[in-house]
Amino acid sequence: MGEKLTRTDVKKIKEEIEHRKVVVRKRELEAVKEARAQGDLSENFEYKAAKQDKNRNESRIRYLEKMLKFAQVIDDTSTSEEVGVNDMVEVFFPEDKETEKYHLVTSIRGNSMEGKISIESPLGKALLGKKEGETVLVPVPNCPYQVVVQKIIKDLDESRDEIRQF
Repeated sequence: MGEKLTRTDVKKIKEEIEHRKVVVRKRELEAVKEARAQGDLSENFEYKAAKQDKNRNESRIRYLEKMLKFAQVIDDTSTSEEVGVNDMVEVFFPEDKETEKYHLVTSIRGNSMEGKISIESPLGKALLGKKEGETVLVPVPNCPYQVVVQKIIKDLDESRDEIRQF
């Protein structure tokens, strides 16, 4: 099975593929042509750089198309009382006596530096489907820990979220 993607993820990936095929591909091919016209290709840095950029774009297109081909499209809807994909969750860590906010997203949009955790991560898996006030055991090998779901925030504007570049 491939990546778990929401319909929004699939739409964004298709938009990126289209943009790369129509806009970026044309621009990269033009850059290769211009660099080739400068003469001797053996010492032409611009030509090598343009070819690398073109190949990088083509690789990204192939990667995204393969991702879509094998993706498992998941439903991103959940009831108003339970944690679901694209929800913001306020979580209390009893051991540390700290509260953190996390945005649960699919793995391709995960970015722990921005507080976006994947639904594939141990914490993400543990939180899915839970309700406010529930204590949840996060099964991390050798050091499981508990968290308390304090607040669930629905209806986040996910249109700003970008698909992570690999």
